[in-house]
Amino acid sequence: MSGTVAAGCLALLPATAQAQGPGGTDRTARQSAFAAAAAEFHVPESVLLGVSYQESRWEGHAGRYNTGGGYGPMNLTEVTAGMLESAGAGDAGRTGRKGLLADPALHTLPLAARLTGLSARQLRTSDRANIRGGAALLARYEKRLTGATPAGPSDWYGAVAHYAQSPDRKAAGAFADRVFAAMRTGIERRTEDGQRLRLPARPSLRPATGQLAALHLKTAAQTPTECPPSVDCRFLAAAPPNGQVADRPTDGIDVRYIVIHDTESSYDAAVSAFRKAEGAAPHYVMRASDGAVTQMTQGKDIAFHAGNYWFNMHSIGIEHEGFAAHGAAWYTPTQYRATADLVKYLAKRYGVPLDHEHIIGHDNVPGPSDRYVAGMHWDPGPSWDWSEFMSMLRTVKTDKPGVGPVGSVLTIAPGFSRNEQTVRICPAEDPTGATRACTHRTQASSFLPVRTGPSASAGLFADPAIHPGAKAGTAEINDWGSTVQAGQQYVVAGRSGDWTGIWFSGRKVWFLNPHGENTVISRGVRIIKAEGSSPVRVYGAGYPRASEYPADLPPSAETPLSFYSVPAGQAYTATRAPASTDDYFTAGRRRVVGSGKLYTIQYNHRVALVDASDVSSHLSEG
Repeated sequence: MSGTVAAGCLALLPATAQAQGPGGTDRTARQSAFAAAAAEFHVPESVLLGVSYQESRWEGHAGRYNTGGGYGPMNLTEVTAGMLESAGAGDAGRTGRKGLLADPALHTLPLAARLTGLSARQLRTSDRANIRGGAALLARYEKRLTGATPAGPSDWYGAVAHYAQSPDRKAAGAFADRVFAAMRTGIERRTEDGQRLRLPARPSLRPATGQLAALHLKTAAQTPTECPPSVDCRFLAAAPPNGQVADRPTDGIDVRYIVIHDTESSYDAAVSAFRKAEGAAPHYVMRASDGAVTQMTQGKDIAFHAGNYWFNMHSIGIEHEGFAAHGAAWYTPTQYRATADLVKYLAKRYGVPLDHEHIIGHDNVPGPSDRYVAGMHWDPGPSWDWSEFMSMLRTVKTDKPGVGPVGSVLTIAPGFSRNEQTVRICPAEDPTGATRACTHRTQASSFLPVRTGPSASAGLFADPAIHPGAKAGTAEINDWGSTVQAGQQYVVAGRSGDWTGIWFSGRKVWFLNPHGENTVISRGVRIIKAEGSSPVRVYGAGYPRASEYPADLPPSAETPLSFYSVPAGQAYTATRAPASTDDYFTAGRRRVVGSGKLYTIQYNHRVALVDASDVSSHLSEG
């Protein structure tokens, strides 16, 4: 579909059409759109390109909105009530939606529509229109700041900072600094839909950073925080019942995992909720628009965020503002970069490995016992780009694309934008009592579905905890049991044509992997197998044996997960040496250490624990 607009007489083509010229060969249409919009609104083209790169990496996302309600290359925001409707994502008790809908920072798209004369639909679905809208906003901000639209980019620092829509001075300045750093170094990139764009380097560029003061933004309180210098961070304490006072790692409780969450509510509403005595809180909450952070629990203390106390003991939790279950299809680059900076800072501080067995989502945390497994949360959802995020954390990449022989280790690597998967979304019951119809959505995703055989006609794997006795799983967005995720590592169990088999959840499952395009070969990874001929028990928590507790302390129940085991002949991966079983009691700040040692293994979609005395281990070749 196409249309025209009188203002400027520009043809507004859908994003998919804009990537194609006559004969389907035009790959510079988006670059041309930036040049045209820059000329029309008298914005330096380098400024427009720099802002867009920080907002979307120049991606159009085919009209889909992100977790902050933003659309297109310029991340024009339009948060609506429909985005906030419950989709069964666990947002009960969260408030603040009315305030969110009134926040002008999350409604830049309607303002862009007024400035350009374009419709909201055109700004959402047409990359060319979206870029014009962003240029119009930048010009408006610059005129309000300086009264003109200077030809040189140096005098646009304040307008760029304004574009971040942050109320905090440090976050707005950090956004502008990243934009101008990109302009100084230059960038060339091919987008996921094949567009080629270039931002020429201007190494001598010196922005007028003093303009930031004219925006009159808030300066965060000087309460000490545990954040890297690049992240705008404040501290607001969570309610005391939402965690435990400890002294990690001085008291022997080491931090082994960093857990990524999705609030399914607004940033302010989440912070407000965690300050109430509701029994849950993370260490950090991150805003979608600018990557600003509220730290709510000190790193030395235990926060109740993962739905599994033993994993709470050994983890840091980071909540992200977002509405992935409500239709959002991507997180903002700003959010990824700020999270990556924070995670690298925390990983260095606590010695957490930068792999996907230790940098995990809430959807990767195991249930502590049988009755919790099926109801464990599944955020941050399929819209979190694990491929891109993990690449931000690593400085060296040695794995080669492809798949090795049976018994070798592979890492799931399907990409994101090119990996479109269809999920079924079944919203919760309507407040009026009517049941909403389920819908199917095809979107860029971090997961691959796994099946019971090497064929598209084979059923999806049915996790025995979620679907006891069922022959097949489902494509519902919260059915984590039949998916593998980018960055996860498994042992090859078979190959059949375009299909690759892996050991997964005590079974052999299969996923489509033509020519190894969805995996990389991984070497030097520890492979875990059953020591004898009997199945090895699998655990969701790592407590000592009851007999190892002092008489005055009640033992935590350490029971294997009855749904799962590691049968003889199967193999799984571990990336770190086994750790001691332990427990913690606030009274007297006492840690109980058991004699057992447990490996963290990639068991299914979630990690799990196995007793080191039950298994053998060796490193994969390489």
